Amino acid sequence: MKNDGTKMYEELRLENQLCFPLYVCSKEIVRLYRPFLDELDMTYTQYITMMVLWEEKSISVKELGGKLYLDSGTLTPVLKALESKGYIDRCRCQEDERVLIVTLTDRGAALADKAAEVPKKVACKLSLGPEDAAELYRLLYKVLGSIG
Repeated sequence: MKNDGTKMYEELRLENQLCFPLYVCSKEIVRLYRPFLDELDMTYTQYITMMVLWEEKSISVKELGGKLYLDSGTLTPVLKALESKGYIDRCRCQEDERVLIVTLTDRGAALADKAAEVPKKVACKLSLGPEDAAELYRLLYKVLGSIG
């Protein structure tokens, strides 16, 4: 019991929640990216979308959403913004018009040269060695695998 007579549940203490440090770290790491992405005139969501496209070159919106853990409602405005900047093209699949394909343009591909420096710049801001970073990555993907 707390001093005011209400019951205190240990499982409801903020310091006992795994989700809280994950949430705060995610938010703060995205904040670290912001000045570097501002130089590229991109949001973080646009940046991770482009990362998939730099790797895949062409992908369906459904597959893209699966890789990014984003639904089409979130992706649509991101894709429209990237298309308006000339980084991607969107078109219907000829075999199945229900499928929307996103393709990297030459201008979008050229942006990778500038963006390649962003992960290094962000890593310099974190006090996390390569081994710890690899372990954190492994654990986070283990969690994603168990809930995804």
